[in-house]
Amino acid sequence: MQATQEAASADVMTNNEFLSFTLGKEEYGIDILKVQEIRGYDAVTVLANTPEFIKGVINLRGIIVPIVDMRIKFNLGNVTYDELTVVIILNVANRVVGMVVDGVSDVISLTSEQIKPAPEFGAGLDTQYILGLGTLDDRMIILADIERLMSSSDMALVEVLAA
Repeated sequence: MQATQEAASADVMTNNEFLSFTLGKEEYGIDILKVQEIRGYDAVTVLANTPEFIKGVINLRGIIVPIVDMRIKFNLGNVTYDELTVVIILNVANRVVGMVVDGVSDVISLTSEQIKPAPEFGAGLDTQYILGLGTLDDRMIILADIERLMSSSDMALVEVLAA
């Protein structure tokens, strides 16, 4: 497990461009190469028996795309959908997935010196989806391993997409 995390971290060091977005008060960054497009939040078709954070699916030019609300997944309080709510369409693990976020900031470039390893916490806090922390001026950006997160078993996306 540690070897895969180190490989993912090494991968981040070679491509240092991230799409930054906000969830609540925190700013996150994901590998720009995983982003297919950014769109406003539209109504979704709700599927029965899916986790609460999977809002449903949309038909994106003939491809059925599950939509995951990261605010619900990360327990970030009340979720409201407005004109600023954004869906980032990702291409991860050979699948297309939509991720609802509060807003998209910009594309940022970080040098390897600006990327610090994720802090080690006790067993009670799971940091396996964090590649590191990016520092840009006075901003701290949580760099997420979006491929690992979206393909994890607790996301249940493999079963949803295979159904």
